[in-house]
Amino acid sequence: MIAGIDTDLIVMGIWGLIFAIFLIKLFQSIRLVPTKSACVVERLGKYHSTLDAGFHALVPFVDKVAYVHDLKEETIDVPPQECFSSDEVNVEVDGVIYISVIDPVKASYGVTDYRYAAIQLAQTTTRSVIGTLDLDRTFEERDVISAKVVEVLDQAGAMWGIRVHRYEIKNITPPETVKNAMEMQVNAERERRALLAKSEGDKQSKINRSEGIQAETVNRSEGEMQRRINEAEGKAEEILAIAKATAESIERMAAVIAAPGGKNVVRMQLGAQYLQQFDGLSNNSSKIVLPGNMMDFEHWMDSMGLEESKD
Repeated sequence: MIAGIDTDLIVMGIWGLIFAIFLIKLFQSIRLVPTKSACVVERLGKYHSTLDAGFHALVPFVDKVAYVHDLKEETIDVPPQECFSSDEVNVEVDGVIYISVIDPVKASYGVTDYRYAAIQLAQTTTRSVIGTLDLDRTFEERDVISAKVVEVLDQAGAMWGIRVHRYEIKNITPPETVKNAMEMQVNAERERRALLAKSEGDKQSKINRSEGIQAETVNRSEGEMQRRINEAEGKAEEILAIAKATAESIERMAAVIAAPGGKNVVRMQLGAQYLQQFDGLSNNSSKIVLPGNMMDFEHWMDSMGLEESKD
């Protein structure tokens, strides 16, 4: 009796375990796939379908989700590696890859690990590209290196079900000795530019100073020329005014002489002026030699045609 009870309990336990496993498998067959994700389903070990975002029900014990892929763009760091440039300089290069899965089936069955494969291919391509460039160009042509790596990864990615969006080089680290030499070269170039800028400044300063002196000299010469022109014009106007006044004086004098009694008036004025010139001759400290006829006033008047009128 007891043996029968034990047998029943064992049978019930086995059925209970089977039922529990069935429930577990039933719940596992219900899949809720989030957005930007994909699940690769295998049926009896063979690829069956790809589940997109949403609710899906699988066949228990037959279907199995073998791979789950995130379709969002992801970042993969490329570890540092040593590369030799064309001028035999050893540099350490690292970078980062931006990729996304576009074909979950190829990403599952086309390659064992597409992330590891992308890293390895990026490293080998980087080494080959840097090997064609000298050290200076490796710093200047990062875009060329990145474009070449992206091109190679895209060709391989078509078989791996991935798309390489871009590859960026983070660091290119040369040896310490090369770094010191580059720093000395940069400092020398900076000093050369400083000296060149200073010399250009001195040159421009001298040019500006000479142009200023030239402009000042021109202005002074033009001012001096204008001053002389103004003085000449003033003297010419003065001479013209004096000549005009003299002509007018002569005309008036001639009119006075031509008038009745005019000669007598002129004789009287000239006589007064004649006598005034002898006022200072009485100075004892002065010795003056005069011609003999200097005192003959009538003779001087007659010689000028101003003989006394009898009228």
